[in-house]
Amino acid sequence: MSELVEFSTLAATLEPWRHQVVFIGGWAYRLYRYEPRAYKPDYEAIFTQDADVAYAKQEALEGDIKKALEGAGFSEEANLSGGFKPPAMRYTFGEDGFYAEFLTPLTGSPRRRNKVTGEFEPDATEANGGVVAQKLRHLEVLLHEPWMVTIPAEDSGLGESVVDLRIPNPVSFIVQKLLIRDDRVARKRAQDVLYVHDTLYIFSGAIESDLCPIWRTLEAALTEAQRKSVRAGITELFSEVKDVIRDAATIPSDRKLEPEDMLKLCQYGIGELFR
Repeated sequence: MSELVEFSTLAATLEPWRHQVVFIGGWAYRLYRYEPRAYKPDYEAIFTQDADVAYAKQEALEGDIKKALEGAGFSEEANLSGGFKPPAMRYTFGEDGFYAEFLTPLTGSPRRRNKVTGEFEPDATEANGGVVAQKLRHLEVLLHEPWMVTIPAEDSGLGESVVDLRIPNPVSFIVQKLLIRDDRVARKRAQDVLYVHDTLYIFSGAIESDLCPIWRTLEAALTEAQRKSVRAGITELFSEVKDVIRDAATIPSDRKLEPEDMLKLCQYGIGELFR
């Protein structure tokens, strides 16, 4: 069975909404290999079981996504961590722990007034298109000028290609990792550093021609606080070899990474991109 079959099933099921959603997180990192501008590395992408599906703020998702997912064999489970109302939902599939979650940007105040009780509560989730999504800061960055890829039939596990999958452009992917660094536990922060390293590596040939123009448009769309945070994140994570880079170097099991080499590549790529 193809290792992509669960994700391909999700993407195929979401076909009516694929023009509205962007597949982010670890699956975007995996799907970059299908981008024509990407260098094809000889190592495997980090395996991830969760698929994050994002949509823009106030995007109207017509129809019933939950019904479509359940018809394809997904099961809805409440994610009760945080005690949010309504609780965020995850949609599980198969026996190997694969699941999908829906996300949308959080902008403005993190609290809202409950129309029934009049009390303020966290503005953390919303119902849309039959699913319940979690709201997150800086998610709008990942929705800026998304790229499009296709999983070929020989890889999808479905016997046919899965086309027109929108994923974050590499610049947005890197910038969002810089912006959320303080919200990540040490293990996840190290994983994000590896994501940044690998993304710069596989798109090293496209930095000047394709990525720099995207950065100019994205930078203009950021708030001043976000621009300052990006610069601070670069200094914090990539000024010298620190534990986060050492930890990132130990994550892959099919290649040997030296922290010093990781830092040099990141410094060069970031210098070219954000100059």
